[in-house]
Amino acid sequence: MNSIERNGPVAAIIPAGGAGSRFGHVQPKQFLELAQWPVLAHTLSRFDQTSSVDRVILVIPEGHEHYVRSAILERFGFQKVIRVVTGGESRQDSVYNGFLALEDDVELVLVHDAVRPLVRVKLIEEVIREARKFGAAIAAIPVRNTLKLVESEAVVQTLDRSELWEAQTPQVFDRVWLAEALSAARQDGYVGTDEACLLERIGRPVRVVRGTADNIKITLPEDLILAESLLEYDRKNKEMRVGIGYDMHPFVSGRKLMLGGIEVPHDRGLAGHSDADVIIHAFCDAMLGAAGLPDIGVYFPDTDEKWAGLAGRVMLSEVAQKVKHAGFDLVNADLTLIAERPKIKDYIPEMIRVMAEAISSEPNRLNIKGTTTEGLGSIGREEGLAAWAVVLMSRRPCG
Repeated sequence: MNSIERNGPVAAIIPAGGAGSRFGHVQPKQFLELAQWPVLAHTLSRFDQTSSVDRVILVIPEGHEHYVRSAILERFGFQKVIRVVTGGESRQDSVYNGFLALEDDVELVLVHDAVRPLVRVKLIEEVIREARKFGAAIAAIPVRNTLKLVESEAVVQTLDRSELWEAQTPQVFDRVWLAEALSAARQDGYVGTDEACLLERIGRPVRVVRGTADNIKITLPEDLILAESLLEYDRKNKEMRVGIGYDMHPFVSGRKLMLGGIEVPHDRGLAGHSDADVIIHAFCDAMLGAAGLPDIGVYFPDTDEKWAGLAGRVMLSEVAQKVKHAGFDLVNADLTLIAERPKIKDYIPEMIRVMAEAISSEPNRLNIKGTTTEGLGSIGREEGLAAWAVVLMSRRPCG
């Protein structure tokens, strides 16, 4: 299967236009409460955390616009929802309405059921990566139960489950391919059960990314109970750790000033065995501390010439791997540079991009700010720079 990279923007269509008739509740199931949040809010929060998704088109039932905007979008402050459109008679119609609301620059279209609130950010990213290469990819899991073909309440045949997979969402498609598939289905009066089958019927190949069993679709009341239990289990089994890091280096002439993994224009750099990036050094020590590991002086001693001139972003990448192998994931990091000069406001976005890339994390998990000592002490006299870092890490559950 030939592959080409599709590196343009990704828009997610979240069809939440169903009435939930099978659920047996007056209120649509996507608005029911799950662990004190509406189901739809859980789903949208996963996409707010997914850096590869640039924007979201939300498709909702007619007459619920005010509720969605006030009780979900404004209440929780979701940033990526750019349009709210009304759904159609079927899920396929709702996806079509969402597709018509896409902006012209979108290259990949992701479709995800609003009532799959436990989808993992990692899975979303994996399906997007596969679709960037091959044009179409879906999440799916191998069928685990024995399947019977039944007619008139009698078993006709036991099916071979070895090649059967249960389709999930997210499903991600090349925009042109999805446009062709939706158009052909409308022209033929064909209604599919997911978007992948629409591409299949026009001959477009669809790749499969192994999904997760907890990415359940809330269809019946017992599914809501299961989702609540899964969220509670995840909460109880995710140990949180806080780490604090500090670093300080004196100014010296004749060196570049490296901060947050990038060069910041200044008349002096910082003295050190490595590139003396105080922001990254503080960040590294904070992560290592939260994971219960030794500090950077142990891993990168200044007595070893191997580390002479070591770039901060390289150190950060290695530390991130050590922390990952210890079983910890970054929840968020708050980094503070203490300096009279230079001012770093204009460089913060690039610092965050570089550091997030080094640790394979979403940029919105990192925050950087600067402050001064109001002229006090060695930093106030502009003899050097210092940085503080505070991180929150979560330990992955065993298994």
